[in-house]
Amino acid sequence: MRNFWLPVARLACPWKERPMSLLEQHTLERPSSPEPFAGVGVRMTFARGEEIYAQDEEADLLYRVVSGTVRTTRFLSDGRRQIGDFYFQGDLFGVECGDTHRFAAEALTTCEILVFRPGSSIPGRDGDARIQAALWEATTQELERSREHLMLLGCHTALERVGVFLFALARRRGHGELAMGRQDMADYLGLTIETVSRMLSQLQADGVVQFFGARRYRIMRQDRLEAWADA
Repeated sequence: MRNFWLPVARLACPWKERPMSLLEQHTLERPSSPEPFAGVGVRMTFARGEEIYAQDEEADLLYRVVSGTVRTTRFLSDGRRQIGDFYFQGDLFGVECGDTHRFAAEALTTCEILVFRPGSSIPGRDGDARIQAALWEATTQELERSREHLMLLGCHTALERVGVFLFALARRRGHGELAMGRQDMADYLGLTIETVSRMLSQLQADGVVQFFGARRYRIMRQDRLEAWADA
């Protein structure tokens, strides 16, 4: 774990407020002008597989993906690995209600990460408001994804889990491309890597998803995947 020489501050947990509805989440646009984090923090480059912060480490900094993909992971007492979420360009991560990180964060690909303290401010009377608005948006989106993840693990078959994962990923990123491998998908979906591989093959054979190589894909039956996601 690298040392970040930034002042320490604490972010109050915002989850006691009313969560944003799914409709509001999908229609709310990211702040684009002005850039909410211009002039804040420092940019760090992490190599593929490099740890950004450790499980149970003090949660005194926040992070934003400038480029690349990040995964959060937690090892259980029996040695199994659980993946909490994936983060892509523009996503904020590292927000915690407690004093420590429940999951570790790792660079899934080569990443450029903006690292800043929760109490950062920028010049201009509306700078702090822009940062707080971006933090609130990121927190509500992550809360919604966590709820959907719980529903996915508890209420869907293996085929539905993989299909809904591909659908949600394409919707979130705007295109169908897997930054993660089969094992990462398996650990996120609570399946074995063999099951994930079989389900991917079945989705393609059924005409639900079309793959172009190992990473790129296109959703062919959006209606079916939407029905699974809404079940």
